[in-house]
Amino acid sequence: MNATELRNKSIPEVKVVLNELRRKQFKLRLVKAGGELKQTHEIKQTRRAIARAETILTQKEGNSNE
Repeated sequence: MNATELRNKSIPEVKVVLNELRRKQFKLRLVKAGGELKQTHEIKQTRRAIARAETILTQKEGNSNE
């Protein structure tokens, strides 16, 4: 999910997406530890998507307080 899609969502929706991304990251780490992960780039992509969602969430929460 790209940044413009996240910006169009409400704060609770962004939190749901962030939670899903964290679950995906956890599952990828388990698969990697088991030695079965074929597409290792997914870990990096998920980590960056989490950072993107956290940044947008922080921006939205900052704007709602003003």
